[in-house]
Amino acid sequence: MRPQDVIRRKRDRGELSDDDIAFFVRGVTTGEWADYQAAALLMAIFLNGMNERERLALTEQMLKSGRTLDFSHIPKPKVDKHSTGGVGDKTSLVLAPLAAALGLCVPMISGRGLGHTGGTLDKLEAIPGYRVRLSLAEFGAVLERVGFAMIGQTEEIAPADRRLYALRDVTATVESIPLIAASIMSKKLAEGLDGLVLDVKVGSGAFMKRPREARALARALVEIGRGAAVRTVALLTYMDQPLGRAVGNALEVAEAIETLRGRGPKDLTYLCVELTAHMLVVGGIHDTLDHARQQVRACLQTGAGLQKLRQSVEAQGGDPAVVDDPGLLPQAQHVAELPSEEAGYVAALDAERVGVASMILGAGRVRVEDAIDPSVGIVLDKKVGDRVARGETLARIHYNDERRFMQARDLLRSAYGFSRTKPRRKGIIAEVIA
Repeated sequence: MRPQDVIRRKRDRGELSDDDIAFFVRGVTTGEWADYQAAALLMAIFLNGMNERERLALTEQMLKSGRTLDFSHIPKPKVDKHSTGGVGDKTSLVLAPLAAALGLCVPMISGRGLGHTGGTLDKLEAIPGYRVRLSLAEFGAVLERVGFAMIGQTEEIAPADRRLYALRDVTATVESIPLIAASIMSKKLAEGLDGLVLDVKVGSGAFMKRPREARALARALVEIGRGAAVRTVALLTYMDQPLGRAVGNALEVAEAIETLRGRGPKDLTYLCVELTAHMLVVGGIHDTLDHARQQVRACLQTGAGLQKLRQSVEAQGGDPAVVDDPGLLPQAQHVAELPSEEAGYVAALDAERVGVASMILGAGRVRVEDAIDPSVGIVLDKKVGDRVARGETLARIHYNDERRFMQARDLLRSAYGFSRTKPRRKGIIAEVIA
């Protein structure tokens, strides 16, 4: 078998065999396939797609290219959550402690933000001393002690995915649903999970802008999970406006802490309760979502999740005092208010523009190697449906650089749209696919 034989088969809209896919992934991992050959097959997949069997085979081979973790010595269901990325999405910081407090083991391998979307690792590193680079032995020790741990992808996990993602990024094949699904699921299945909950974002601030695309991705992810014998459910959630009110790393950590105290924004709290409840059901802790929701809400009131977060911060080298006093998180030198130039109701708040404005301030990165300023960001005083008077504060901008502030302020102002009548608020969850 030669690489060009496999490329030709998919180019001509044929179906790749399991052996074809194993040959491809092995060749990518070992370097036997040249970059231009791998790129050619990626483009053929992008143009012609893959069926359910091909997607599962690709995921399994990418999974086998590295190590699969085994936490069977921990006598709890292993369940994780994955989000496809959005603006102000700090749900992992809330639901992982809640799920652990309610009896799950949550081995979470997270990512960094790129562009206008935030990353869980960047948020965690806003906590002084917090280590996201743990060895797999350390990762397992924290899981056993605390019930959850959050780290970045290691060299041992799905190495084929790292090379393929780099090629996709430079060959305009990132948006392929089979390739996205295999990339996500190969890393998640490597965690040795019993269950997985997926938060597939859709809207202006999401990777998938249209419901049809998001639904197709969600179904592909669920099919792969089912094929791998992992109980999987996907929630399609709207990302037309940011989630919660804080956008920016330290600001989002502070908001997550407030949410674990039972004082978080309604939209963030609602989504965290729903996602955690689904985790409890796929993990077999509860039979019904209603019962699971009751337990999650009770956990928010008792502070058990907050205590788990404190334990996690300490176990991963961070300062646990931050959990009791978020004022110890990095603080920007300046805070400026953005006044409204109109009166009426907020009718739109473009999530992507808010995310880009935060990135301009230094909270995100354009390139992987860009440095992050953990202290900067935006706190939204007004969101869709809120009444606003002329001159009233729409948002507060936390910044350290005057030039960046001026750019971000203008973009943030353009993110707001107004109407004279109160708009109908859209629900957060569009659909559940299981």
